[in-house]
Formats: sequence, structure tokens, C-alpha cells
Amino acid sequence: MTSRPMEQTPPSADAAALDPRRRRVLYRATHRGTRENDLLIGGYVARRIAGMEAAELDALEALMELPDAALADWLTGRQPIPAGPYAGLLAAIRAAALA
Repeated sequence: MTSRPMEQTPPSADAAALDPRRRRVLYRATHRGTRENDLLIGGYVARRIAGMEAAELDALEALMELPDAALADWLTGRQPIPAGPYAGLLAAIRAAALA
């Protein structure tokens, strides 16, 4: 991962306009427990949550059950993203952070 200044806070979707499930997912994505994951995952979710399909929300909720340390390693490039059901979503989050 190249050295780039990270945003101080992830941009937030208009939470009031979201349904309860989307508000819950957005909150969980922006309050992970580590600042690094709050920015990486939360920033990705905040920009896309309103347009996500149910299957995308399912995948995101499952991804957020993974340990923060592993997510941070994969999203920052410290460890390669493993093959499996989360590979595409992890790669999309990482690519969005690098954009």
C-alpha cells in the first residue's frame, strides 16, 4: 500500500434516510474498535450503503464478524487477501482506500 494521508473521518451517508438494517451496518462499519478499520471499512460502506443490495449487505455483515486484526492486515496489504467468500469484498474495500 502506498503512503497516503488517510481521511480523519469516513464520509457519512445520511443515516436518517436509511432503513434500520442499513443504519446498523453503517454504525458497525464505522465503529469497529480500531481507527484503521473504522476508516477503511467505514469509508467504503458510507459511500455505498444506500445502493447496496440485500446480498451485498449479507456479505458485509458476515465480513464484519471477522477479527479486526485480520481485516486490518488484509486491507492494508500486510497480508495477502485470502481466497474465499470474502476475497472480492476485501479487494473492493482495499481498492477504494487506494483510490
